[in-house]
Amino acid sequence: HGNVGPNRKTNECDVLIAVGMRFYDRVTGDLKTYAKQAKVIHLDIDNSEIGKNVPVDVKVLGNAKHTLPRITELLETRKREACNAEFEPDAQEEFEKVIDIILYVFKTLDFKNYKAQVSLRDPENKTKYIGSDENWAKAEAAIQEAAAEKGLPTVVETGEAAFYGPKLDFMVKDALGREWQLGTIQVDYNLPERFGLEYIGSDGQKHRPVMIHRAPFGSLERFVAVLLEHTAGKLPLWLTPDQVNIVPVSEKFSDYAKKVCEFLNNYEIRASVDDRNETLGKRIRESELKRIPFLVIVGEKEESEGSVSVRRQGGIDQGSMPLKDFAELVAGEVKAQLA
Repeated sequence: HGNVGPNRKTNECDVLIAVGMRFYDRVTGDLKTYAKQAKVIHLDIDNSEIGKNVPVDVKVLGNAKHTLPRITELLETRKREACNAEFEPDAQEEFEKVIDIILYVFKTLDFKNYKAQVSLRDPENKTKYIGSDENWAKAEAAIQEAAAEKGLPTVVETGEAAFYGPKLDFMVKDALGREWQLGTIQVDYNLPERFGLEYIGSDGQKHRPVMIHRAPFGSLERFVAVLLEHTAGKLPLWLTPDQVNIVPVSEKFSDYAKKVCEFLNNYEIRASVDDRNETLGKRIRESELKRIPFLVIVGEKEESEGSVSVRRQGGIDQGSMPLKDFAELVAGEVKAQLA
């Protein structure tokens, strides 16, 4: 942030610090690491390469040393549901449905190394929390009963609750064995009371709802970071941006490659054609490096037969098959992954 000189090409210094990387101070020649603690850091830089004799004030908020998992701003998918308080089973049933959503997300993305953490308040330091002992007892019991009903392996962490209620946190390990909280669900009897929320029940009387806070992904930036490390960039077939890369052996077969691409697109398969003026080997190699799940090679034989030669990512040769069969193969795998 601050004044930027006419010779400053990008906002690179701000960006490097904001993601918790190291910053090279061209004035002193020092390599410094910032944002290790949750505080605001001001740097005055006087550097002719950034802007001739123009000071730049760079600010970093929060702990950003892990880049995407720990950033200064985040996006979170959060929803709050008000449940019928007349019948306690309603709140627990809704809580279990939210657990199902999170488990479906983990199954679809093949997250297996996780645990459910029951985060309770610290009974020795109740001043950190709001609400009556009665409400806390009901909320903590509801979470533990729902987790048991779903057969979740759980650990209990005292003192990790939110100030307004207990949580069920889903802790996922990344490729380096570090634990990150992704999905979370919270039962809240206290905020409805503080906000004076009411509804008219079936008995014609006013009642206070139970609130469930849910964030199936947690921070989306953190979720994406853990997913990329978990898959080593080899995303599931349904999620990967490019599902099929079509490579004609020479420019003579570019038209057929484009017809194949159009056919696959009609099956809602994300396909593209690589008909650049590069060697066949280089285009195949680059497709592997991009981790595109399927590589399709077409030439004279494939054009005459209306077929494609298929390789899976990793160099696994699937041989030649009719174009329609290949389209159904890909579509079937996507459907199976999302089932």
